[in-house]
Amino acid sequence: MSINNSEPDADIQALLEQRLGKTHARQRLGIEADSGHHVFGGGFNFFHPENWYSTHSLIKYIIRLSGMYSRGKRNACNIQVTNNEIALSGLPKNFQGFTLLHLSDLHVDMYDKATNALLDVIASLEYDVCVMTGDYRARTYGDTSQSMLGMQRVAEVVKQPVYGVLGNHDSITMVPALESYGIQMLLNESVTVSRGNDNLHIAGVDDAHYFRVENIAKSAEQIVDDSVSIMLSHTPEIYRQVAHAGFNIMLSGHTHGGQICLPGGVALITVCDVPRRFVKGRWHFRGMEGYTSVGTGSCGVPLRFFCPPEITLHTLRKA
Repeated sequence: MSINNSEPDADIQALLEQRLGKTHARQRLGIEADSGHHVFGGGFNFFHPENWYSTHSLIKYIIRLSGMYSRGKRNACNIQVTNNEIALSGLPKNFQGFTLLHLSDLHVDMYDKATNALLDVIASLEYDVCVMTGDYRARTYGDTSQSMLGMQRVAEVVKQPVYGVLGNHDSITMVPALESYGIQMLLNESVTVSRGNDNLHIAGVDDAHYFRVENIAKSAEQIVDDSVSIMLSHTPEIYRQVAHAGFNIMLSGHTHGGQICLPGGVALITVCDVPRRFVKGRWHFRGMEGYTSVGTGSCGVPLRFFCPPEITLHTLRKA
């Protein structure tokens, strides 16, 4: 299914209203149509460099002059598998060793070689559930057909079940296609994963960074207070709200870890209004365990320096 989100047709709008309800569907479609993607203003923070496309060309030009462009492209294909153990005191015994494959910021239509490398790595991994924390296409506007073809390839490789949320690069019109590939989107919703008599809840919110259409309360409506719960959010910027809502784990992305960094992985730009310790990797806040993926793909330019792309295997352990 190829979709162009510039002017969603009546069939797509009807599908979205049926799937999400009229309020959410019309709100998201309206924001996409009215606000566009600005460099300054709107969203969680004021500056949005991902929408400043003239700077992407400038960055390419500067790096080509430095003679490092080819190395940056090779780095973008060097996908690392990060193993992260999460210890929870209330973890049910049937979920001991439960593993989530975490993919974020795939930008599948940015650089084909990097996407091919991703598919090769995924095929060799063992896990119980796959979760995706948004940004499936490269640009923040326009036609989505190429990104959906790429996501279809990813969906054919990952093992079910697969749960995802949308990011600031994504259009709500992508939801029908993604779900037709077997990726269950969690848009202020939750699902329950059962093993024997034990349950674990996975919730997800719509983009909280640019579109600001997250609804944490709605996503938690079906979650029993004493159950282990995981929140999927494209951005870690809502970590305070998620922690105070009682979630045990929060998984996110968006930052790319800086993508083009100084030696030692020091990010030059973080595109995220959070303290530095939340920009990448493991973190902890008020009893909630968190992880911000540096992402699998690249944004703006198909390059990485001192910040290799990653996919993460989160394994749950009894504390």
